Amino acid sequence: MAEGIFERMSLLMGKEALESLGEKKIILFGVGGVGSWCAEGLVRSGVKHLTVVDSDTVCASNVNRQLEATVKTIGRVKVEAMKERLLEINPDAEITCIQKVYTEENHEEFNLGGYDYIVDAIDSLKDKISLILRSSETDAKLFSAMGAAKKLDPTKIRVAEFWDVRGCPLAAIIRKRMRQNKTLPAKTFKCVYDEEVLSTKGEEGLGSAVHITSIFGMTLAGLIVKDVYDSVVGV
Repeated sequence: MAEGIFERMSLLMGKEALESLGEKKIILFGVGGVGSWCAEGLVRSGVKHLTVVDSDTVCASNVNRQLEATVKTIGRVKVEAMKERLLEINPDAEITCIQKVYTEENHEEFNLGGYDYIVDAIDSLKDKISLILRSSETDAKLFSAMGAAKKLDPTKIRVAEFWDVRGCPLAAIIRKRMRQNKTLPAKTFKCVYDEEVLSTKGEEGLGSAVHITSIFGMTLAGLIVKDVYDSVVGV
């Protein structure tokens, strides 16, 4: 059954590229509004070895934009709900759950060098910077999501190399902090970002919509799929 569900991907990518994608080891940090859709896109595309990292549980405010969040999963551990969903797509997938916060202090616990791809979909500025820097020191390829909140226009979503991202306050802050600390990434990496910044209408939190977060997440997944395809066909 598992082979048949990827028939259309095989027609698109070719058997060799699809098999290569299935062999890649990927670690995804954050399964919220962006990361949950990235995980879905990866597994539906043929990824079989995926580690998902997130410390949170599902809450009511997640339901509008996070894949694993429904009224039935409120209170559940996000990575466990995510794993259940992904195994319904492909029971043969190897999904590893880590219910933990990534930090600079515990970065060695994640064995970043043991993966082919690292996906950054975390919110914490300090932890995000650490993950970017540590990932850039490995042979893994990194893809990162910049800010997806306070946006409604999907046509403004872009992909660019980190230092070329424009119009994104989060990317600007990260670059500023890196320069201040004189700690720059050891290699380049691509980001998904959005040039739109709307004002917050409420007093607490940042508003966000599923059509934006899901495009961010699926774009991250697509970047990995395309990178594997390119490496096999020699693009």
